[in-house]
Amino acid sequence: MTNVLDLFRLDGKVAVVTGASSGLGAGFSRALAQAGADIVLAARRTDRLHEVAKQIEDLGRRALPAGVDITDPDGCEAMAAEAMAEFGRIDILVNNAGIGTAVSALRETPEQFRQVVDINLYGLYWAAQACGRIMEPGSSIVNISSVLALIKSYAPQAAYSASKAGVLGLTRDLAQQWSGRRGIRVNAIAPGYFASEMTAGIPEDMLLPFVRQHSPLGRLGLQHELDAAVVFLASPASSYITGTTLAVDGGMSGH
Repeated sequence: MTNVLDLFRLDGKVAVVTGASSGLGAGFSRALAQAGADIVLAARRTDRLHEVAKQIEDLGRRALPAGVDITDPDGCEAMAAEAMAEFGRIDILVNNAGIGTAVSALRETPEQFRQVVDINLYGLYWAAQACGRIMEPGSSIVNISSVLALIKSYAPQAAYSASKAGVLGLTRDLAQQWSGRRGIRVNAIAPGYFASEMTAGIPEDMLLPFVRQHSPLGRLGLQHELDAAVVFLASPASSYITGTTLAVDGGMSGH
């Protein structure tokens, strides 16, 4: 009889996490390592990757810091090749790298809009392409979208909301293309508002009233609550799930 807890184990697996230098991405990396995976830490801020790598190694797993700008398709291919040279496989991709802005739609410049879409949507696609070419059947891609792909924001965030909504469409299409033929599951997570680097700069008197009004749980999410969802979708525990979006938002999108 299968022990259900064993389905969440990632022993012998290799996970690539983009945007792994800090914040949620660093947390995802630690959580996947706790579940047994070795980690490829991918980010532009390479100086901060070594600190996260030390944390992974302290958990008894191997870590590979890999500097990459995911908006560069060739850079993503090089990152995947580096992972293969070090570990010989890629089983999991957590597409976490992203940026957020809050600019009025009448003042947002073309450059500002393009930068957000370039990282949040195009970059996610290039990373998925690079890893998808290498992944074997049984692999999993977890795309990090946002609750703002599902509901309205409290602030003007046209570029961010559009890019994160695009991630959901891309997730469905990649699942359709890759799950049956290649055995690669592709899912998305739509996080609500979490205590993180991205929300740290938002005044509490703006964000918290919005969260309390629109979330049945009435609070910000905590890192471990999102970590658990990532491990679930990355692991065999979700082996019959593909092409779906899991909202981890305190009930905000269903409110």
